[in-house]
This record gives sequence, structure tokens and C-alpha cells, in this order.
Amino acid sequence: MFRLLVITAPIALPDEPRLLTNLLDAGLPSLHLRKPGWPAAQVETLIRAIPTPFHKRLVLHEHPELVRQYHLGGLHLTGAQRAATGPRPSLRSGQTLSTSLHSLAEIRRHRRRYDYVFLSPIFNSISKQGYASGFQLPEVQKCLELLATRVGYCPHVLALGGVAAENIGLLPSAGFAGAAVLGTIWQSIDPVAAWRQLTAQTL
Repeated sequence: MFRLLVITAPIALPDEPRLLTNLLDAGLPSLHLRKPGWPAAQVETLIRAIPTPFHKRLVLHEHPELVRQYHLGGLHLTGAQRAATGPRPSLRSGQTLSTSLHSLAEIRRHRRRYDYVFLSPIFNSISKQGYASGFQLPEVQKCLELLATRVGYCPHVLALGGVAAENIGLLPSAGFAGAAVLGTIWQSIDPVAAWRQLTAQTL
């Protein structure tokens, strides 16, 4: 089943807890809380503003202590965090560990350590100007098929970067297990409607 995740805007948004809760209430399976530079106390305030029943669907991009404390869904590592972390971080049973990768070679190298990974930018980024795609979908498909059949293991790879209604339908046939979206959601006047439109394109 194709998974569609949402990454938060990197800055605070007006009435953000309500917006995030509305997405989760609409059925969003996983919400990545990415707030670069926010101290743990500020991230904790945001977590506490989201109803507890949704905490299992939250994945943090920093502050593993909060992942454990609030029994969140998982922890996501950036490249810098991945280099600094060393062994797998200590998480509770059932919590996921994911990371962001930017080449097929990185997928081959890190594939056994993570429950799922983001590969980006698959298309030209919507939220980052000048962040252009460096991938060809047939090449990605060939790599993922090779890992799954010849090597015997390929993590769930989710497409990130420039994913929108007009191109998301290309991703399942290219071997992606899902997609993570940011700009398409937060540049919309109705984030829930934008998420639902994307979901409809993958059914």
C-alpha cells in the first residue's frame, strides 16, 4: 500500500496545532515534525498541543528523548545526525528509525539500518528554490528492484521533493513505497484538501 506522509513546515505556522490535528484526524498515517533549530522545550509544547491519541503517528527529526518520553511513532535522522549518532539510537519497541538519503549509492550502503528512508529530490523541489531533481525514475526503479531481488532486502523508500498531484501517480510504478510531502501541503490554503487530493491520485 502506497504511504503518503506529511512533513511540517520548518517554521511555526499560525494555529499550527489545529492544522496538524486536522490532518491526523482526516487519516494522515504519519506526520514528521521537522522544526530545525527549535529547542526541545518548544518542540515539546507542540507535541503536547496535539491530542495524545495521535502521538503514535508523530515522528520527530530531532530530540530522541521526546520520542521515548511521549511514546511517539519514531525518530528521523538527517545526514549530519546520522554521522554523529553512531550505533542505532535507543528507541522503544515499535518505534521506527528513518533517515533522508540523496543518492542510490546511499540506499545500498544504509539499507539495513532503517525502517524506511526518504530519497530526494525526486522532482524539482516546491519548497526550496533551486533544489533540482537529480534522478531518473527508470534508474531508481532498476536499483530498487535489484536490491529487492538480488540482494534480498530493500527498505521502504519514500519519494521526497516536488511531489504534487500531477506527478505523484508516477511513483508507485517506479518502486516507491510512498511519498513525503511538504510544499504541496503548506502552500495550499486548505492542507487537508491538498492531502486528500494527493491520496486520491495513488488509489
